[in-house]
Amino acid sequence: MKAVFLQSTNIISPLGNTTEENFVGVNSGMRGVKLHAPGMLTQSEMHASLFPAEQISYLEEKLQTKKKLSKFELLLIASVNDALNYCDVDASSEKTVFIVSTTKGNIDELDQATPSDFAIEKLELYPSAKLLADFYKNPNDPLVISNACISGVAAVIVAQRLLKAGLFENAIIVGADTIGSFVYSGFHSFQAFSPGFCKPFSSDRDGINLGEAAATMILSVKGKKSPIAEIENILIGEGSMSNDANHISGPSRTGEELVISIRKVLNFNQLNPSEIGLLSAHGTATPYNDEMEAKAIHFAGLENVPLNSLKGYFGHTLGAAGLLESIISIESMKKGLILASKGFSIGGMDPLVNVCSQSISKEYQHCVKMASGFGGCNAVIVYSKKII
Repeated sequence: MKAVFLQSTNIISPLGNTTEENFVGVNSGMRGVKLHAPGMLTQSEMHASLFPAEQISYLEEKLQTKKKLSKFELLLIASVNDALNYCDVDASSEKTVFIVSTTKGNIDELDQATPSDFAIEKLELYPSAKLLADFYKNPNDPLVISNACISGVAAVIVAQRLLKAGLFENAIIVGADTIGSFVYSGFHSFQAFSPGFCKPFSSDRDGINLGEAAATMILSVKGKKSPIAEIENILIGEGSMSNDANHISGPSRTGEELVISIRKVLNFNQLNPSEIGLLSAHGTATPYNDEMEAKAIHFAGLENVPLNSLKGYFGHTLGAAGLLESIISIESMKKGLILASKGFSIGGMDPLVNVCSQSISKEYQHCVKMASGFGGCNAVIVYSKKII
């Protein structure tokens, strides 16, 4: 079976327009989440990580396309464009497949539309993915992964399987979501928002912060090589998905279905819990999610592994979250770092897990990324350093 490697990445968030800018930001303790005054989304203040208008204008000017793009579509293309600058993958090749990860796509077009110009096609996900593939003159039908908040991790798992099966040689995976009144009102109806900055895995956690972002991972069956020296590559390991079917929005109360996925991933990749250096949790800072994850981590034997959630930096970026958080975790592993879980303050999870309250310098070879979402879905994947 073929091995699958990471070729290139990009992150666009309020912290920056490249992976490096975003990693430097979070490593220095910056957060994209800010307090926003009442406006179009809400009649009250809201803590969220939202793109400023000037950043979107900058991306539009840099792209210089005559195509009329929505904010969501602009983010997809801008993110892929930057990632392609750092590898030699041919986006127009029949050996390359595009995969788009999103939960809502163009749903915020509802805020802009009037009855006279509104078209339902604007809200469908596939046309945006096809627009992206056509932009790069790619001949293949693009794929859309829209499975709540596991969409990003699920997209990486699907891409890895397609490449290992020999159907393609390269996969360009891009995830994005923006926050409009539809998304805001949905989470507001669940009373899911924190009145302040979110506090993942803290005993006093009280809800989420939302975030906007785009992120790209480009995978290939070809690793990076040098004729004069061995090069460290990132191996995309086997992943697993499960569903606990507990509730339309609430996760399992026991975490046992997430445990199944964690154990499968460890078995598939022939790893012991002691070999995992970092656990990148979903960590939304809601009472139910973090409790479920803590139980799953404990029962999977990973309770001593250093753990963080990145939601305190970026907010919950929905369809981009799994990709964005994978990239930051991979960059951390490459640099021998474990980032602090921003917002964590008061321990006391039951059962106890090893949440990082401050950044740690540590060399490790493997990190695990977890995600969970509405409808009871779970996804887990492992990333490893490999010299070739």
